[in-house]
Amino acid sequence: MSRLTIWDAATKAEILVTEDPAKIAEALGPIGVRFERWPVAPLPEGAEADAVLAAYKPHLDDLLKETKAGTADVIRLTADNPQRDAIRQKFLSEHIHTEDEVRFFHEGAGNFVMHVDGKVFDAHCTRGDLISVPANTKHWFDAGEIPHVTALRIFTDTTGWTPHYTGTDLATQFPVVVG
Repeated sequence: MSRLTIWDAATKAEILVTEDPAKIAEALGPIGVRFERWPVAPLPEGAEADAVLAAYKPHLDDLLKETKAGTADVIRLTADNPQRDAIRQKFLSEHIHTEDEVRFFHEGAGNFVMHVDGKVFDAHCTRGDLISVPANTKHWFDAGEIPHVTALRIFTDTTGWTPHYTGTDLATQFPVVVG
């Protein structure tokens, strides 16, 4: 189930916890983060990337037209990936991207954690969630120690995905995904 937890970055006091998708979208909207739910395509577990893209084509076409993004692809990270620990570590430190980071979760889950205006917004995204983190938003991502994620990535220019690390240790001060 999708969940949003908001903390005060300085005191670590919990400000909000909700699993209501409408309230998640309402709380993330003011910081420019788009959150919405899409119907999940009835595909078999582990479906090929082309099948996943084809299943979401109507939604993707609308989103690409609206955002003027160029294209989409599918990324899959599972527990059997020999690089899973290195991939996880790469995104656990606070960083920014010069392009919006847009993901739709077809399978599995992951946490996009944003640091904005003295607050930490932890969006636990699950199957059916679309999230768009605006360019230059401080954030980190965690799919957990045993990752299981199949997500659509929507982009204009993949060079915008290069992480630019902030050098802070803020991400270490908040919970990580254990499972």
